[in-house]
Amino acid sequence: MPNPFDPIPLRKQFPSLKLLVKDRPAVFFDGPGGTQTPQRVIDAMSQYLVQDNSNLGGAFITSQRTERIAAEARQAMADFFHAKRPEEIVFGQNMTSLTFAMSRAISRTWNPGDEIIVTWLDHDANITPWVLAARDRGVKTRWLEFQLEDCTLNLDRFTELLNEKTRLVAVTFASNAVGSIVDVAQVTKLAHQVGALVYVDAVHYTPHNPVDVQAIDCDFLVASAYKFFGPHTGVLYGKYEWLDSLEAYKVRPAPGRPPGKWETGTQSFESLAGVQAAIDYLESIGQEYGDGDVDRYDGRRLRLKRAMNAIKSYEENLSLHFLRQAVEVPGLQVHGITDVERLSERAPTFAVSLAGHTPRDVAQYLGDQGIFVWDGHYYAVAVMDKLGKLDSGGLVRIGFAHYNTEDEIQRLISALGELL
Repeated sequence: MPNPFDPIPLRKQFPSLKLLVKDRPAVFFDGPGGTQTPQRVIDAMSQYLVQDNSNLGGAFITSQRTERIAAEARQAMADFFHAKRPEEIVFGQNMTSLTFAMSRAISRTWNPGDEIIVTWLDHDANITPWVLAARDRGVKTRWLEFQLEDCTLNLDRFTELLNEKTRLVAVTFASNAVGSIVDVAQVTKLAHQVGALVYVDAVHYTPHNPVDVQAIDCDFLVASAYKFFGPHTGVLYGKYEWLDSLEAYKVRPAPGRPPGKWETGTQSFESLAGVQAAIDYLESIGQEYGDGDVDRYDGRRLRLKRAMNAIKSYEENLSLHFLRQAVEVPGLQVHGITDVERLSERAPTFAVSLAGHTPRDVAQYLGDQGIFVWDGHYYAVAVMDKLGKLDSGGLVRIGFAHYNTEDEIQRLISALGELL
């Protein structure tokens, strides 16, 4: 039998969690903007720079080590996403840069009169690259709205927008602002029925839930390693058929086959060492706390799915604790899903407002108490626009990760009460 999930031993692996503010441990509820990193990630990156620092293609040992590190990181991400082959994994500067590059390549296949669909629920990095590409190609952009009551995507409206002219659907897996999870497998199924490609932003989903690109059947999926306990590196999955057939914008000479054809310039190899270390860390959680024989997986892929299932379950308990406590704070409004019976439909990320206080005032007060939260729009510009919060400072964003605890949530609730 696996051990019950215990964040305390895991917290000891994160040196940043030892930070003190006014002689009290800092509370990191800023994970939606980037999680903290375990010591093994820091060590892997440092070791690479000390012992292995080089570039690819050299006839000497440090270059050969660099090639091995890059290959191992690619295989690790293929296992994490359950891709068919490591060549379907592309690394880049960040999710935004990768998406701009892919939008430029994919849009070459569009013609005037074609259509694409973007959503009001997405981070702007999965909106503006496509809107700009559509404008340049004479393609119409259609917008899928979300329901204001619970901030969930209106999939009934989605079927009305889809038609034989639709070439691409860009959709988030989970909102980085309000936490809503989207049934991207259903979106993909419907989109493929009209021949449209599906590009999934999984940046906010990946730290909290297992990802299986084969089960989703999406054509592309992007994430950021710094959101799942790794370094600042972007990761893109693409079906090999598309990565192989689409034309990439590259300098000469450059690899003609995936994934090299899509990786412009020199990669941050120390970051790739950190990516693998982050996956190793998650795998260790699956070994210690994971449970169940997850169908279709074995080896590292099984351990990773067990890890993410364990993390998901623990974080749902944190969300439950927060929602039950939040109703006790006068004037505190949670935007998005608040029904405790629907926790599986949201990530542990909460956008809130406090009557009589601006988002920056709340974040500043909490920050002074050593409780780190975000305020503003966090590049979820469309979300804030629809909620009517864009011109008034946005909202306060509170995000839980598996290294957070119920005691920390209680500190948050107490601090909000003191602010009132």
